[in-house]
Amino acid sequence: MKVCILHGPNAEKSVVERAFKALKAHGAEPWEGDRDGPVNAIASRLKDTDLVITLGGDGTFLAGARLVAPRGIPLLGVNLGRLGFLTEIDADELEEGLVRFFKGDYRIEERNVLQSTLQRDGKNIASAIGLNEAVINRAGEARMLRVEIDVGGQAVGVIDADGVMVATATGSTAYALASGGPILEPTLRDLVLVPLNPFALTVRPIVFPPGQDISLSVLRGPAELRVDGGRRGRMVQAGDTLRCGSHPSPLKVVRFSPPESFYRRLAEKLGWGRPLVPMK
Repeated sequence: MKVCILHGPNAEKSVVERAFKALKAHGAEPWEGDRDGPVNAIASRLKDTDLVITLGGDGTFLAGARLVAPRGIPLLGVNLGRLGFLTEIDADELEEGLVRFFKGDYRIEERNVLQSTLQRDGKNIASAIGLNEAVINRAGEARMLRVEIDVGGQAVGVIDADGVMVATATGSTAYALASGGPILEPTLRDLVLVPLNPFALTVRPIVFPPGQDISLSVLRGPAELRVDGGRRGRMVQAGDTLRCGSHPSPLKVVRFSPPESFYRRLAEKLGWGRPLVPMK
């Protein structure tokens, strides 16, 4: 079995060495990948890789998800950061987690992945996949955007806002949640449309069922497109359209915890359901 250890620039060398040692003890062939390195270099080595382990925070997990989802490779997240909402185990559980994995004591949880395509003059000019969300924001000091929204060929309406976001169920607990969107159970394949600071108070998030493609046509710009909070945005002009839908290949996440642990994680990591004032 070949295993990629994907990590960011701040990953402790000692943890990387522990991962190599533990994997070799199970007869695996580990190799190292830099999250911020050339994508093509990593992608070329993933062709015969059986598992990817991310060492880092949720950002490293997201980078790994974008790499492995189209290739059907399972992903195991090890948290070296602060929050670690997406990752499965902490650094001190690394060896124990690998023992369970090689014993087959785990389950695979499938997560919906977002496929986004930017069109200009009827032609596809860019495409990207993301686990969390695709966001069109107004660029710089530009005035409020005007965006026409279409879902599955049905006109939804035209809104004025600072931006518009399309998020997956996984992304519903990230930027979408901070922007007022609802929380979705992570294995759902629904998509969430979240307006960012809309001018009309009646414009609120909408949840769309699986199989519906969402089109965002920018009537007034300019704007900037970012997927999964990427460092580099892409400029979007008035007249451009962003089409978002579910990628045909879901992300396969290695889980040791039971499915209902998501709700416990909401309380532990996000403080959901914990009263701010105790009862007297």
